[in-house]
Amino acid sequence: MKPRILAALFGSLLVIGGAAVAQAPKTNVSGARHPNLKAAQQLSLQAFEKVKAAQTANEFDMAGHAQKAKDLLDQVNSELKLAAQTANKKAK
Repeated sequence: MKPRILAALFGSLLVIGGAAVAQAPKTNVSGARHPNLKAAQQLSLQAFEKVKAAQTANEFDMAGHAQKAKDLLDQVNSELKLAAQTANKKAK
């Protein structure tokens, strides 16, 4: 019985610790050059904050799915930045 309790406690600490480490995506696309990509970045940031609020409201117990959603939103943000950089290169 003790190993199960320890495993559950350790798993909970990993989920809570992982959520605490995750940082919100940066909004680093120029709104002057790429207003649509900037807007998309801002929406991904809003979604990230809503997922974070849901984690807090549910005491982080979502079997890792909320954290995965936050990780994917961070990936979305990175792809939006790359899209802006690619557009900048083509404009030169």
